[in-house]
This record gives sequence, structure tokens and C-alpha cells, in this order.
Amino acid sequence: MTASKTNERPGTRAKASHVRASAYKAREILNLIRDKSYAEASEILAFSERGISQDIAKVLDSAVANAEHNDGQLAEELFVSACYADEGPTLKRWRPRARGRATRIRKRTCHITVIVSRYSEEKLEALREKEASAGRSTTSNAAEARRRRVEQSREREEAREAEHDHDHDHDHDHDDEHEATAEEKAAKVVAATAAEMEAAGEDYDAEKADSDADDIVDADDESPFGPLSHAPLEDLSEAPEGYPIKGNADSMKYHQAEGRWFEQTVAEVWFATTDAAEAAGFTEAGASSDADAEDSAADPADAGESKEDS
Repeated sequence: MTASKTNERPGTRAKASHVRASAYKAREILNLIRDKSYAEASEILAFSERGISQDIAKVLDSAVANAEHNDGQLAEELFVSACYADEGPTLKRWRPRARGRATRIRKRTCHITVIVSRYSEEKLEALREKEASAGRSTTSNAAEARRRRVEQSREREEAREAEHDHDHDHDHDHDDEHEATAEEKAAKVVAATAAEMEAAGEDYDAEKADSDADDIVDADDESPFGPLSHAPLEDLSEAPEGYPIKGNADSMKYHQAEGRWFEQTVAEVWFATTDAAEAAGFTEAGASSDADAEDSAADPADAGESKEDS
């Protein structure tokens, strides 16, 4: 009697291709789980010390999942009807050795296939009687453990997606708060204007409302250097009306129209009087240089006196 080919054997299968292990190592573990129930095979793979056991366990779980979802079978009624490992392509590498020689390294790969089938009715009845007499059910425990693992994986995935969506919502709320703070001032002006229109009725003066709004803007744009100072205009070279003195905040110097560096100085603030500029902490340009000149003029005399004393 001729045996059936491996690709024609009945049952539900799963295959892992190009596994980075030799076919010999895979066959050592596959020989342990062949013809075993799903529960027994899972226990053997879980307690095996070979690294290839983890890959085989994944293939076994995939085959059982295919049987449940595609063929409508129960995991408790399945067993490993066939399992085998075929050799895959070998990766050639070289290792340097003494005296300029090299040794070939062969990195083996394999293709692992696991086929699960349903027990016959007679076999299932015998297994149930055996489990009932022993007082435990290994097949149901293994299936229940796998279901718990699947449920935990789904719960972790849902929690990860929910956390991702929450982060996106938090970012949108943060942006909305920034936009709200930027528009609060405009909203207050609009609300005040609407209230004034409602109170005035037909006697509402639009020009007066515009002037009030301008006053609010001017109050917000007031210079921080005192009441007799003015912020620069759009044209920095143009002086505001009534503020002829130019001030530079970097050097804390103020320049008058007849000053030497008046035209070259960039105006960062304008003052109405020199007293206002000095009150704001500014000093007149050239005053320090004049004082230095006086000190330098006094130094030679002091030097001469010290020389005579010596």
C-alpha cells in the first residue's frame, strides 16, 4: 500500500517558510509531538529547552486556529496527524582563519509544516472516558489557555488603539486652547460692541465705537518706558508727532535731532522730552564720552604731578 504524499494528507495545515534553523534540529522536536493531541503537543513545546520549539509552537497554534475558523472544528478534538521539516536554502558565509585562510559557514534554513486532524468518534469517546476517570481534562485546559491568550492579545491591541486616539484628542484640545486665548481679546471687543449697540438702539454711533476700539488697541500698544514715550511706527525713520527724541533700548542712549548719531540710530522708542528719557533710565549719547574725555584730560596732570613727586 502506497502512502499518501505529504501535500495530499487530509487535515488542516500551517507552514512557516525560511525558518533560521536547520531541518535536523526541527525534526528532533517534531518527532516528539507527532500523533499527540493538541494539549499534549503544547505542553511538550512549552517545556522544551530547544530554541526551535518556539517557532514550532507558533506553527501549531496557526494550524489549530485555521481548523477552528476555516473548518469549524474544536481545538479539544484535534491532534497532530503529520509534521515535517524540509530543508530550505543555505546561506554561505566565510570566517577568517589563521595564515590568511578562510572557513565556510553554512547557515541552514528549513520549512516547517504541521497538519492537525480531528480524532475519530471512537477515539474521542475513549479519551473522554480516560480523562473522566483521571479527574482532569487536558485537552479543554489547553484550548482554554489558548483562548485566554488570544483574548489578552486583543485586549492589549484595543487598549493601545484607545490610548493612541486619546493622545490625538488631547493634542486637538491643546490647539483649541491656544486658539481661544489668541481670540479672547477680539471676542471681548465684539461682545462689548454688541452690548453697546443693544443698549443704544437706533442711536448707536459707529464712529464712537471705532474710536473706543482704537483706544483699546493704543492702550495695549503703550510703550513700557513711561507715559511720555511712544512705540516706533511702521516707518522706523519717521518720528511720531510730539516725540522728537529717539531712544535705543540696547545701548540705553537717547539722541536728539541735532545729535551726531541721530540718523544712524535705529529708534526702538521715542520720547517727548529729555527728562522723560532720563526718567526711563536712558542717558544722552556722548555724555559718557565727554566725561571720559575730561578724565583723560585730567590724567596727564596727575601723571606730571606724580612724576615731580618721584
